[in-house]
Amino acid sequence: FIDCFLSFEIARCCLVMLAKNISKYVGTGVAVSGAMLRPRVQLSGFSSSSSRGPLAVPEKHGVDLLRDPNLNKGMAATLQERQAMGLHGLLPPNFATQDDQVARCMSHLSAKPNDLEKYIYLCSLQDRNERLFFRLLKDHLEELMPIIYTPTVGLACQKYGVLFRRPRGLFITIHDKGHIYDILKNWPVKNVKAVCFTDGERILGLGDQGCQGMGIPVGKLALYTGCAAINPQYCLPVTLDVGTNNETLLNDPMYIGLRHKRVTGEAYDEFIDEFINACKARYGSSVLMHFEDFGNKHAFRLLSRYIKNTCCFNDDIQGTASVALAGILGSLRITKNKIGDHKFVFLGAGEANLGIAELICLKMEKEGIPKEEAYKKIFMMDSRGLLVNSRTDLTEHKKHFSKDMASTKNLEEVVKTVKPTALIGAAAQPKTFTKEIIEEMTRNNERPIIFALSNPTSKSECSAEEAYKWSNNKAVFASGSPFPTYSDGTVVFEPGQGNNAYIFPAVALGVMCCGSISIPDDLFLQAAEALSHLVSEKDLSVGRVYPRLGDIQETSVQIAVAVIEKAYEMNLATVYPKPENLEQFVRDQLYNTDYPSFIPDTYEYDLSNFQ
Repeated sequence: FIDCFLSFEIARCCLVMLAKNISKYVGTGVAVSGAMLRPRVQLSGFSSSSSRGPLAVPEKHGVDLLRDPNLNKGMAATLQERQAMGLHGLLPPNFATQDDQVARCMSHLSAKPNDLEKYIYLCSLQDRNERLFFRLLKDHLEELMPIIYTPTVGLACQKYGVLFRRPRGLFITIHDKGHIYDILKNWPVKNVKAVCFTDGERILGLGDQGCQGMGIPVGKLALYTGCAAINPQYCLPVTLDVGTNNETLLNDPMYIGLRHKRVTGEAYDEFIDEFINACKARYGSSVLMHFEDFGNKHAFRLLSRYIKNTCCFNDDIQGTASVALAGILGSLRITKNKIGDHKFVFLGAGEANLGIAELICLKMEKEGIPKEEAYKKIFMMDSRGLLVNSRTDLTEHKKHFSKDMASTKNLEEVVKTVKPTALIGAAAQPKTFTKEIIEEMTRNNERPIIFALSNPTSKSECSAEEAYKWSNNKAVFASGSPFPTYSDGTVVFEPGQGNNAYIFPAVALGVMCCGSISIPDDLFLQAAEALSHLVSEKDLSVGRVYPRLGDIQETSVQIAVAVIEKAYEMNLATVYPKPENLEQFVRDQLYNTDYPSFIPDTYEYDLSNFQ
């Protein structure tokens, strides 16, 4: 009782003192939101006023320092650092700059026989030298993104049990219920600001990969840093293992997860609830919770459950929707009309396409079209055919798009009947956009919009070459996975990749900078509009409806600024006073891949006036 009373008195006194000094905090950049005071956080890897550059004197020495990927700089350590930090003799006697190391890494990569071997090499680099890994990624993002993420990461997940070398992230199982907070305490970083988590039920277009889906949150968070320069130390990848229904994995002796069928129902919901509440208790109520690759039956339901009281988003629903809408808005600059002038046919009615369709309707609504009228412009097909009113198996999300039409499973018939201006696929059914369908789209439209968004490449509805060739070079094409430049001797097209990496890292950066308390669809609409405005006329001239991936860090900064502006407009931000220069405020938070100095500043006494 005495301990409780003293704790209460100490807390009360602190609150009184804090209340008396609110004006002082506001003047120095502390957020005041109701009872919450939130300082402007520094998200960068380091900060220093030293004229010599960044400074970070570690507590570790010798071999322990070399084995810490957050500190190890390899042969880039100077002679002075080697002598001071117990590294002398543990490294070759040569010295290298970080530029030299990047060149050596690219030489190693070029010698690898396939993309999976390159993925393994990059993982090992991240495990031993984190700053070098992200410097390499920043400098060669366009080349390396297909390796660290789709399509190579899909193959890596399928072979994760064989490839497993060193754990990255947390593995939490359904049998850990009641102890999840204790497991989070095992993670060495306390100030986590973003958690990307999956239950592995729907990995890309590959289905249930169980525990081996860990490759996805690891890859996503690598893109947080590679694309938006978010400090990797603030990011935590998590796999929630509730079992798997994949018989191949259950019978695979190399499988690393639980060997039983998936747990569902109330036990599953309680598990997810405990996990999210444990993260908020451990890392604060504003921690960003990033849902990734959950199955359709859980994805919408869980997002609806937590979106109002948790800073969370589902990238498969909201991120995919935002990047697809950005591509559509970019396409409008080629077709020279408005979004309300279009009719859309979707192949697939899973979380990706439903998310895209809903965001399109939100955009139309913002442009003055009633939502019910917007729904009428969208036609969707799932595995059982066109969504029509006579079907009794439609979920609430699908019912918005059902039509009073005859049921059919034939996509070509739907295209001929509806005469859409845009055809969007995210059903993981390869080669479903046939020559006949694309020719029909071309007969009905001067510039048909063809988006084949399924991942990985092997699941794409059609290739870029097929879309351009079958449409007589009239298609406005985008895809989920990268395709090479197309040329038939008369035109050159550089197909744009509708990669979620344009959106989710930038949204995360904006949300983390301004301390947004939630992430409604309005923020993703704002991100889509900002992304579409960053597409240059040069991009459009070669048929690309997205900016170049090589410029993505700058793109992310601009999108983050737009997201922050919208968050303040909607009273979601908790960082006050609002920074006068939002762009500079964001840039001040960015992670720096340069090596910090391990040698502290030294100085001499000036005793000249005392002699």
